Amino acid sequence: MARYRDAKCRLCRREGMKLFLKGARCFTDKCAIERRNYPPGQHGLNRGKLTAFGVQLREKQKAKRIYGVLESQFRKYFAWAEREKGVTGENLLRLLECRLDNVVHRCGFAASRRESRQMVAHGHFQVNGRKVSVPSYIVRVGEVVQLRSTSKMQARVDDNMNAGRAQIPQWLEVDPNDKKGLVRGLPLREDIQIPVNEQLIVELYSK
Repeated sequence: MARYRDAKCRLCRREGMKLFLKGARCFTDKCAIERRNYPPGQHGLNRGKLTAFGVQLREKQKAKRIYGVLESQFRKYFAWAEREKGVTGENLLRLLECRLDNVVHRCGFAASRRESRQMVAHGHFQVNGRKVSVPSYIVRVGEVVQLRSTSKMQARVDDNMNAGRAQIPQWLEVDPNDKKGLVRGLPLREDIQIPVNEQLIVELYSK
């Protein structure tokens, strides 16, 4: 399975903002944006002004990196969003939000999407009572995501929930005692608090 293996902090520096890819580290002075807030590379301090295409590309790259999705899979999500009724950009973000690894992170069970992806892939979570180990699984309305009772990650999940960094969106309902989350409805655009202009992504792929 293809995945990004390079330094995660380079991605935040390239986009010029915190993408919160490394959990607790992003809230400390060790965060790369706090120490070197300029693009990585030899010419990072001397980059020129972005073109219109460059601005669109950066928005697409930002969305990909926030959700931990590579290019081929991101294109499939965009094609799926185009086939759905409604606004394509909002459909795209809604699909990304409904990924199982993102739902686990949004519920506060994991400190980052990277950690939640690993937890799901290792079989620590179940959906409606059945173990699901596919991070890209699309969670539907009414489904319950819960930490398995036999999981050895109980203490880790407790630490993440006690840290209180996750802001539970309105479309999710979380029971911290049973470590489970209920998908109450589909996320609206105002519920998706990520710094991405989805319309620029639509314009990029529509060329």
